This record gives sequence, C-alpha cells and structure tokens, in this order.
Amino acid sequence: MKQIAIIGAGAAGCFAAANLPASDAYQVTIYEKSGKALQKVRASGGGRCNVTHHLFDINALVEKYPRGSRWLKKTLYRFGPQQTIAWFRERGVALKTEADGRMFPTTDSSETIAAAIWDAALQNGTKIQFHHRLESLQKDGEKWVLDFGAKGAVRADAVVITTGGSPQALGFEMLRKLGHRIESPVPSLFTFNMAANPITSLMGVAVPEARVRISGTKLEERGPLLITHWGMSGPAILRASAWGARELAKRNYQFGILINWLPEYDEETLKTAFASLRQQQGKQPVSGKNPFQLPKRLWQHFLESCGGAETVLWGNLPAAQQRKLLEKLLRDAYPVSGKTTFKEEFVTCGGIALQEVSPETLESRLHSGLYFAGEVLDVDGITGGFNFQHAWASAWIAAQAIAG
Repeated sequence: MKQIAIIGAGAAGCFAAANLPASDAYQVTIYEKSGKALQKVRASGGGRCNVTHHLFDINALVEKYPRGSRWLKKTLYRFGPQQTIAWFRERGVALKTEADGRMFPTTDSSETIAAAIWDAALQNGTKIQFHHRLESLQKDGEKWVLDFGAKGAVRADAVVITTGGSPQALGFEMLRKLGHRIESPVPSLFTFNMAANPITSLMGVAVPEARVRISGTKLEERGPLLITHWGMSGPAILRASAWGARELAKRNYQFGILINWLPEYDEETLKTAFASLRQQQGKQPVSGKNPFQLPKRLWQHFLESCGGAETVLWGNLPAAQQRKLLEKLLRDAYPVSGKTTFKEEFVTCGGIALQEVSPETLESRLHSGLYFAGEVLDVDGITGGFNFQHAWASAWIAAQAIAG
C-alpha cells in the first residue's frame, strides 16, 4: 500500500485529505506540528469563515490575486467558487452570499466548515499525527524520507506540502534545499499603524466607503475603513496592503496615505455641494447636521481640526475653513509607521515559485511525488474569501492527481 503524507493540517492539507477517497491502494496521513487542525479556518471571518466569493467569472476572479493570477486561471477553471459551493452543499453545508459578495455558511459558524472538511477526511480513512514537526525531507530512490526529529522518520510515496505561508525565508529552507526557488516572503493583508495620531481617539468608528491611496505610488483601494486604537484597518486598508506588500516592505512600513472620505465626490462636485449648503442651510450650524452621512464623531473631528469650524453657521463659513474642510474630506493625509498583522489571518506574499509547479497537477516540476497546495505557493489574494478559494482549488487538484 502506498503511503501519502500531507504536511500541515490547515485548510489546504485537510481539504486535500478530504478529497482523497478511501482506497486499498494508499494510506493518507496528515502530519501537524501543533495539536490542532484547521485553526485558520476556525478563526477566519470573525469565527464565521469567509469560505469563498460569489464571483464566478474566472477572468474577473483571478484579478483579485496580487500574486499568481495568470497561473491561477488553470486551477480556478477546474475548481472555482461554484465547485466550492457544490462541494459543501453535497455535505449538507449551505452557503449564503452577503452584499459585498463574500460567502459564509448559513450557520454563521466556522465550525460548520471545519467539521465538514474534517469529517470527510476521517471518512476517507485519513490518519492524523499531531505534534509532528517536519525537520527534513529527502528523496531516496522512488521514496520520500520524512524526518520528524524525536518522533522518528517515515517513508512515503507522495508528499503534499501544505504548511501555509511563513513571514521568514527560513520557513521555506528545506524546500530550497530540494532545489526549489523561493520568492522572498513578506507579509500581506496587514493594518496600518499610526501611533498617537489624534484619529486613533475615534477607535471603533467605521466608514462604509472610503478611497485609500498610498503616497508616491499608483496603489489605490476603495471600500470600508475602520479606525482602531493603533491606526486604520478594514477592507480598503487590507487590500491596499496586499497590492503593496512588496513596495511597503521595501519602505520598512514607513509611508504616507491619502484618504478620500467621500469617494463619490471630487473637488468640483464637493465645492458645488458646499455652495448648495450655504444657500439651503445658511442659518444652520455646520456641526448641527452632517450633510454627508459620515459618522458623527468623525465629522466632529474634521470640523475641530479645521480651526473651530463647528461653531459657525454654513452661511458664515470662512473660505479658509471651507478649503481646509474640503482638503480633509478629499485628501486627508496620514503618516504610517509600522503594521499590525493578526496571527490567525496572516497571509504571506511569496513562497514556492509558480514556474516550478504544474497547475494541472500541483506536482513539483523538479521532483516526482512532491505536491504543493495553499499558501506555501507564491499565490495570495485580497480579503473576501479568495485565499481560501485558492486553498480549496489547489488541494482538490493535488488530490485528484494523486488518486489518479
């Protein structure tokens, strides 16, 4: 009986096992360095698990991946969001689509997703070995020798590497020793730190739509934005960090951003809106009614930062204060110093070079019997379920190739 070893009990590893049907021809074993499985699945989406995205056009879908988009066309055509939905539906798990296209289980519990994958893997006869950290991996003839240190060594006919991303190149060292090229790993999907900036006093304030531009670059993203006690987060910030992962790493995470808090407006349309407010609400205090539906605390903060504008009437708003307010609303500048990454939702830009992995089988082009799936590859997506979709697709394809 052939031995199939899966390294890592995360989303890709467990999904690969779940798609390797029970067979007398092989035995599947997952080796996990910790004592838990599917930790990232359970933590994602605030415990709800953003499984995939309701974007079925593959050409549009691959544009959501800052790295790997061309390579992904071949994998996502075979196992895209529609296949993901069907896979879970066949196992009694229904998914729902939210307004922004993200898809979650109707239970709003990540445990539903984790249980479906785990149960399928166990039903297929998968064995699990916790507290097994792979120390080295070597080819011996047609077999692979996996050394787990004090836990001993095992031999396998096929190995699936699903160890996820690593913020340090050291995490890819054993794969480098096998001759694989590693695209330098740097963090992706992180929030922006603005230590002691007055805006952080508004922590908890969320804006449903803002445009974020990274100064000195062409990087610009639009979407929800959240003010935190350390700076700024939310989809607009996280997407900007994903597209700018390498550029921001080069800058050592010291850079500036410009925020348009009213992305539906430009300079001319906002000036027109101000003129209309002067005419229609001239006797009303500027602080009395927020004309742009911004959060009240944020509007008040803007008025205070414009030199006491909150105390005057719209009809008496001085031109200098109006210019300051316009600048604040359309081009609000902030210095960023550092990043914050949530460990459970960490994503790496970088990994195994895609030229060395077949998208048709996920097998190494350098070594037969060695497969990769998930974030260990140089693929990463923006927020919205795209990283999980890549994990499901690559794991499914690897499983199909191995099962043969």
